[in-house]
Amino acid sequence: MKVLVTGVAGFIGAALALRLLSEGKSVVGIDNLNDYYDPSLKEARLARLTGHSGFEFRKLDIADRDGMAALFRDNRFDAVMHLAAQAGVRYSLENPYAYVDANLVGFANVLEGARHSGVRHLVFASSSSIYGANTRLPFTERDNVDHPVSLYAATKKANELMAHSYAHLFGLPCTALRFFTVYGPWGRPDMALFKFTAGILAGRPIPVFNRGEMIRDLTYVDDIVEGVARVIDILPAPDPAWRGDAPDPATSYAPYRVYNIGNNQPVKLMRYIQVLEECLGKKAVLDLLPMQAGDVPATYADTSALEAAVGFRPATPIETGIARFVEWYRGYYRTT
Repeated sequence: MKVLVTGVAGFIGAALALRLLSEGKSVVGIDNLNDYYDPSLKEARLARLTGHSGFEFRKLDIADRDGMAALFRDNRFDAVMHLAAQAGVRYSLENPYAYVDANLVGFANVLEGARHSGVRHLVFASSSSIYGANTRLPFTERDNVDHPVSLYAATKKANELMAHSYAHLFGLPCTALRFFTVYGPWGRPDMALFKFTAGILAGRPIPVFNRGEMIRDLTYVDDIVEGVARVIDILPAPDPAWRGDAPDPATSYAPYRVYNIGNNQPVKLMRYIQVLEECLGKKAVLDLLPMQAGDVPATYADTSALEAAVGFRPATPIETGIARFVEWYRGYYRTT
């Protein structure tokens, strides 16, 4: 099986590529290695893949229409795992065009490539941020997601709509995976766990938004990878029970499906910080701040649909996941 992984030098992309290679699949990985955060971390992730039998890397921006067309013309992928995107809620307030280029133009190029080259299954990363102003917990795939509170979230909803249109028009099987706050070794420096760890070790105050009154469904990266790997092998089929007069957002008359991937065990932000303090052996200095624009107070995933489809639900507790992250962080940055 030949799989294209976009964003292969990213946090989830590199971990997924290692998993697919271990299963004997061949992987072509692409990434533009941009400087949204330290490119040396991306290069270090990529170095873990280089040399593996069955792995090929191409430096390529998904917004490059001609380059993407050539990639799909030169290869016949059985599946595409699309992870490349401009990430980050707060950065979308500062640089919206980065999200238009990567998340909208780039995704259109992926769809067109998959359509014209006969890809059997397109799986792509959506986000828990898509639930936006919805406050009914836990979030289910059947909830309305028409009220995003950030441009990042809006682009992820747009991706789901674009994919559905291709499933409808061209019969392209598409599965959207809504990831819930992924963390773990080799993570992203722009995310809270990374920032908190660096701040605590340096003795700097760490920013705690909404004065700590936040709840997050924190999902360990290995659980994300397990879910994704299983979903790749399960092609979505049209739902014969789907009705246009009572439309279910999670399924379709077309080969299209949406799944949450979350830990299904929401954690209070202050507990998150407490566990990190215990793992580091050092107390945090808290800078209690108001809620940030584009953020939401709580996320909580209903993962019953994923479990029914692939027989798996994430379950790594934060005590285990944070300890593994701290061990990696100390080793990678050679801190004490």
